[in-house]
Amino acid sequence: MIPGWLKDMVAKNKTALHDGSTACVDRALQDGGLHTVCHSAKCPNRGECFAAGETTIMILGDICTRGCKFCAVSRACPKPIDADEPRRVAHAVKKMGIKYVVLTSPTRDDLKDGGARHFYNVITEIKNQNPGVLVEPLVPDFAGNFESLKTVLAARPAVLAHNIETVSALYDEVRAGADYRRSLNLLKESKKIAPEILTKSGIMLGLGETEDQLRAVIKDLAEHGVDILTLGQYLAPSPAHNAVKRYAEPEEYKRLEDFALSVGFKAVAAGPLVRSSYKAGELYKRAKKR
Repeated sequence: MIPGWLKDMVAKNKTALHDGSTACVDRALQDGGLHTVCHSAKCPNRGECFAAGETTIMILGDICTRGCKFCAVSRACPKPIDADEPRRVAHAVKKMGIKYVVLTSPTRDDLKDGGARHFYNVITEIKNQNPGVLVEPLVPDFAGNFESLKTVLAARPAVLAHNIETVSALYDEVRAGADYRRSLNLLKESKKIAPEILTKSGIMLGLGETEDQLRAVIKDLAEHGVDILTLGQYLAPSPAHNAVKRYAEPEEYKRLEDFALSVGFKAVAAGPLVRSSYKAGELYKRAKKR
């Protein structure tokens, strides 16, 4: 059962959905016909982030070509790329008045470049319409295609994010079609291509991993040059998804955060409701200061 203290945290964030500023964010997204991972992945922080004028825009549709059992995003045959989406995303960013934008997408194995050129076009258009705005693309693994990675980095994002998600021992069960080493190598290659661009990754807790296994992943990420880390509790979107095996206590997050900082991370966000794009702009500033 979900602990009472965690239920209270989720309820507090749901209350924030009724804040007037959340309606402004929702309206700008709806007017642009845009998707967000906040809605598609049923993020528990939606109220808090929308109230703060923050959101994670999901480009390239809301249908994934993979079937990870932890994720609420639908799996089916994706629609063609929407060539007008970069303009609409950039306009929505201007309308919301946000200064730090996180972009993500479903995995698009149906596209030769995995959608990299579209990421480039969206980032470039955001910058053209909103000078000074920083962009953080949270990218899929591009099936290990480093040319696709180069395309995204050529748009000069502030941060290149890619989530490792879980420990290597659980990849077959949790991350269908993904590969632990491939994800690590993508993050390492990003540093080789553009060492000045920060890299970021995220891990979910509660899928059956041990704390020692989590420390091993954290160390692997640090050794592959990752600068920013997020750690948060996995919450099953439905009974058909991976079951929650445990609910990590706040003390564990603190131990893991301290460990991550000790092995070289520049900024860490760790807590039950932390997600990969949670307070992304703040984490970027903290990393830059270090």
